[in-house]
Parts: sequence; C-alpha cells; structure tokens
Amino acid sequence: MKNSKVLVWSIVVALGGFLFGFDTAVISGAEKAIQILWKLTAVEHGFTVSIALIGTVIGAMLGGIPADRLGRKQTLFWIAILYLISSLGSALVNDWYLFLIFRFMGGLGVGASSVAAPMYISEISPAKSRGKMVGLFQFNVVFGILIAYFSNYFMQDLGENAWRWMLGIQAVPSLVFLLAILYVPESPRWLVMKKGKYDEAREILELIDPETSEETLSDILTSTEDAQGHPKARLFSAKYKSPVGLAVMFAIFNQVSGINAIIYYSPRIFEMTGLGTKSAFLSSAGIGFVNFAFTLLAINFIDRFGRRTLMLIGSVGLIITLSLVARAFFIQDFTGVPIFLFVYIAFFAFSQGAVIWVFISEIFPNEVRANGQALGSFTHWFMAAVVAFSFPIIAEFLGGGITFSFFAVMMVLQLIFVWRVMPETKGTSLERLEKTMVIH
Repeated sequence: MKNSKVLVWSIVVALGGFLFGFDTAVISGAEKAIQILWKLTAVEHGFTVSIALIGTVIGAMLGGIPADRLGRKQTLFWIAILYLISSLGSALVNDWYLFLIFRFMGGLGVGASSVAAPMYISEISPAKSRGKMVGLFQFNVVFGILIAYFSNYFMQDLGENAWRWMLGIQAVPSLVFLLAILYVPESPRWLVMKKGKYDEAREILELIDPETSEETLSDILTSTEDAQGHPKARLFSAKYKSPVGLAVMFAIFNQVSGINAIIYYSPRIFEMTGLGTKSAFLSSAGIGFVNFAFTLLAINFIDRFGRRTLMLIGSVGLIITLSLVARAFFIQDFTGVPIFLFVYIAFFAFSQGAVIWVFISEIFPNEVRANGQALGSFTHWFMAAVVAFSFPIIAEFLGGGITFSFFAVMMVLQLIFVWRVMPETKGTSLERLEKTMVIH
C-alpha cells in the first residue's frame, strides 16, 4: 500500500486547515488594538471580530458549489488565493470598512476550506485510516491556532502596528499552500461522479492502494449508477434525513460548547480572572498548545477506538470543566480557572475537535457529499458567528457564571445525543456507509 502518497496529499490539503486555524485565532491578539484604533463601540467591536465568521458562514454555505462544478482541487486553489489576499489586505489597510472587507474574504476562504478539504481527504483515504487522514485537517487547524497564539505573543511588543504584523504574517503559509496544491491529484470519486473519467480515477486509486483499487472503483461505479437511476439528488429529501439530521446536530453541539468564545476571547477571559495582559497572552498560547497536543492524541485513537467513544469521553469532560468555570464566576474565586480551561480544551480537542470534520465527511453519499459537507460546515460556522458576536455582550450583561452554565447544559444534551443517536463510522468504506445512512 502506497499510503505515503495519501499522507503527502492529505498534509498538503490540510494546510488549508492550518490557515483556517491561524485566521480564526489571530484576531484574538489584534482585537483590542483594533477597537482602540477605530474607537469601536461594543456592537461595532463584536461585528469586527465576527465579520470573518460571517464570511465563513457564506463560504461554507456556497463551498459545495465550486467543489462539485470545478472539482475539489480547483476549489482549494481559489481558497488559497482568498487567504493570501485577505492576509495582506487586512494588515495594510487604514480604513475600518476596508478592514472588514478583507477579513470577510478570509472568512470565505475558511468556510470553503471546511467544505472542500475534509471532503477531499475522505475521498482519497483508505477506509481503515480515513479517520486519521481527515484528522490531519483538524490537527492543522489547531496547529494554526497554536502558531497564531505564539505569533501574537512574540509580536505584541512591536509597537502600535503590532496587530498589522500579527495579521500579515499569514501571507507566508498562504503562498506555500497556493503552490503546494498544484501538485495534488483530483479526487477519484469526483472524477467518476461528475466527469465520467474512469481511467483517470483508476490511476489515482492505484496510487492510493493497488490492492483495493478495482473494488473501490466498482463500488463508486455502483453508487453512480444507483444515483443515475433516480431523479436528481436533493439533499433535503426524506432519503437523506438521517445524515442531514446528524450533520446539523453535530455542528450545533460543536459550537454551543463555547469553544470559539474561548479561542477568540481567551486573553480577555484570562484578564477577567485577574491575570495581567502579558500573562493572559501567554495563557492563551498555553490553550493553543493543549489543543494541539490532545488533537494529535485523538487522531491516533480515532480509527482504533471509534468516533463515538471519543465523543462520549469528551462530553463528560466538557460538562465537568464548564461547570467548574461557571462556579468560579458565581463565587468570584478564579484561582483554578486557567487550569479548568486547559482541561476543557483537552477534552474538546480529544472529542468534538477531532471528530467533527471526519464524521461529517463520512456520513453523506457520493452524490450529495459536497452539499452535505456544505450544510454541516454552514451550520457549524453560523453558530460560531452567533457565539462570537454575542459572547462579549452576553458576558457583560449576564456575567460569566450564567454564560458558562449555558455551555455546560448544552454539553449534557450532546452526551445524550451521542449515547442515543450517533452511529459509529470507523473502518467502513464511504459507499458501504451510504447503504446504512440512506433510505432507499
């Protein structure tokens, strides 16, 4: 088995995840300087932080269209262009409205990459290692977050324009991604389903795994013939209600855990607990490191233990840690909050963080995978935008205790969802999963 090629292609495509994570977290170091520079109100400030997420929502909602029409590879190429323009533009502008436009463009790239990258990796990966391969995307997301936090920490003393350096440095990995994506092949499933290029698909499948290439191609062809025997596939039909419901619920729970509130506003949260500015930045970098370490751990267990087991463990841990943070705010004793947040991030990274993009990329049939992935990503980012916009406002008016209590209650509901509803998908081919997920 020539898994080394699949690994290299997956790493290249997962660079989109690195930029996704970097773009998501880098604003945490710049948001206070930007608020002061343009004298933003609380609402304007919340809008500035969440504008990239608004772009992400739209990018996720529409990302399935180019992924189906242009192909997974071409879509990833244009995503790299968006990242490059956004990083340079947002670092150089002197106008708040232009800043919003460039951050919005970066958000489009993040949203589209959360559709195209996991889908591409799931379509080129052998079933037995698919969790780990798709997990590379999330690994790179948290690696990007980690590097953004450390980059912000080391750049915070560069003067009044430090925030420009924080945002502009992203142009370097954006350019690397742009050039590297030219050297990966197209998805064989897209070549068969959308272009009918069977010989080209066979060549790529033989590079992936010569022992199973003919069997995999046969399964793809069978899936294609089944799809052609029915009217044009509509995602929102009774046939696909199971994967649609699973993707939407999974994405909602991912965000009502409070993860993006903590990632976006971590320096501010740590300052709320009494830490100084420098200590708050360093503690934020610590969150990034814990996120990185436990995501690495999770992708080594996801194909062995399965998706459900990781989610059950994580749900329990999130309930406990969020409850402890809420209690600290209620009693105004913040002694253990940094530790609670580190442990929270560990449980999130080991469960939701590692599983979400793997699970959503697996549960949809070939014929609607792009639109299904787009639906899951759209739901995820819509909720992320709501949380990022509302968190500083809700925390100011209701306090940290009630805010973190809400997140804890949502994780109780997630535990019930995983225990009673979520299926296991490890080690099964995409075409065979389709037979269990779809109502024929």
